[in-house]
Amino acid sequence: MPIVATYRTRRLVQTLAIAASFLDVGFAVAAPVMGYKIVAKYPHSTENYTEGFFYLDGLFYEGTGLNGHSAIVVTQPKTGKTERRRDMPSQYFGEGIVDWGPNLIEWTWRSHVGFVLDRFSLKIVRQFHYDGEGWGMTRTANELVTSDGTAILRFRNPDTFDETHHIVVRDGQKVIEQLNELEYIKGDIYANVWHTDRIARISPQDGHVIAWIDLAGLLPASQRINNESVLNGIAYDVKKDHLFVTGKQWPTVFEIKVTRQNSPR
Repeated sequence: MPIVATYRTRRLVQTLAIAASFLDVGFAVAAPVMGYKIVAKYPHSTENYTEGFFYLDGLFYEGTGLNGHSAIVVTQPKTGKTERRRDMPSQYFGEGIVDWGPNLIEWTWRSHVGFVLDRFSLKIVRQFHYDGEGWGMTRTANELVTSDGTAILRFRNPDTFDETHHIVVRDGQKVIEQLNELEYIKGDIYANVWHTDRIARISPQDGHVIAWIDLAGLLPASQRINNESVLNGIAYDVKKDHLFVTGKQWPTVFEIKVTRQNSPR
């Protein structure tokens, strides 16, 4: 090989190595932490063990858990009035829910059974089956996105529920486990992390955490029923750009604005 070609080859290898090192350093940097400001408060039933939560056409849709208490509940935000309700059979522990066309899709924790329901009557249209545990669920324009309590988010075909691909969620080099309730907002995935007061904003392309929202202090400990009354529930009003959060058996749904960490509340 000519000397010039060898030199160029070595330079190319060095350039690629330097570029790779910059990528590694960038990926290793922890995501920034954001704060919040409370914009409004809405009533929420302390009977609702929130596992799925979204906003659509002026209503909150909520999937609740616990065997014998699981239900899909549709409420008016300002009053908390129940517009529609479907109690699930007692053997099922309800989990994440999402809208898809005229239907709702809900799955369950460990039963490996999911349901497609008519969104307006809440009648069950059909059932489906899957492997693994069911936790959170949201949607993009074309796919469902689900969590199972690990660091993996799975993208699924909404018609078959088959996995098309998945991502592993990391903050820098740290793998983020116990991802729970999900919401898709402006092209990113927002995820509750079980037993924390933080929401991760995640890139759907490679799973890296873009930023954290620290919601510490949002609901005083004195208003939590027990240690399982944790933050879990994210909803987004696309038309008005409003972000809502709540938790399991919390008395309140909070509309919040994401701020810099040190912003006053």
